[in-house]
Amino acid sequence: MKMATLVLCAAACLPVASEAAPATASASVSAAAPLSIGDTWTIASTALGETRRINVYVPAGIPAGTPLPVMYMPDGGMLEDFLHVAGLLQVGAGNGTVRPFLLVGIENTQRRRDLTGPTEVAKDRTIAPNVGGSQAYRNFIRNELMPEVEKRYRVTRERAIVGESLAGLFVVETLALEPDLFDTYIAIDPSLWWNDRQLAKRLAAQPPSIAGRKTLHIAFSADGLPDVDPALKASLGKAPGLDFSYEAWPGETHATIYHPAALKAFRAVLKPR
Repeated sequence: MKMATLVLCAAACLPVASEAAPATASASVSAAAPLSIGDTWTIASTALGETRRINVYVPAGIPAGTPLPVMYMPDGGMLEDFLHVAGLLQVGAGNGTVRPFLLVGIENTQRRRDLTGPTEVAKDRTIAPNVGGSQAYRNFIRNELMPEVEKRYRVTRERAIVGESLAGLFVVETLALEPDLFDTYIAIDPSLWWNDRQLAKRLAAQPPSIAGRKTLHIAFSADGLPDVDPALKASLGKAPGLDFSYEAWPGETHATIYHPAALKAFRAVLKPR
């Protein structure tokens, strides 16, 4: 009897249809507008002989006029790695684990041309119609892109670079050839197999010559770990002026490592001072 009473009471307490909001009422909505997280512009490059698109993330909440360090990134298109790296920097700055950085993403045109050095291996040259253009790409960054960034934005002299796969190869090659171009180098699963591992062999035999202090962080996924050279790690670990750190990610593949490894790298080498 008591159970039946409860059921009847519950039914009686339910709102009737006439008491609900009219089904025909419509919400007031605005027209869609573009969603922006930064700036995008192009630069006509003499070094590359083409126009390149640049995407820039400007951290929010920074007092106006505050100069920022700059992180450069290949693979910096909106449909490449720009958005997720910008997100890592935004969250890191917001929770105090990473210093605020201006992020400058370079959108690709011929990725395999720009991010590889010369090779003597015939199989390497089959990956694209043109390869081996990393020095021209570096010239573009040094002589054309950096001055334009410094003209458009309030920046400090501190520079970092991050890249994965062939972009990671470019990061390590730049440290080897022009270590003064950046202060911090972050290479995620770098393609050190390029040109029969000549870059890795070179650095294992002779670490880069560094004036002052530089930082290098390398992370490898399960796909890259078989290629890790203990002699390379040992050489980089004792290189004068180089703060070297290494991270193994056996639970990640080449396709999944970038985001988690970059998060940990940023917290390790870009943390507040």
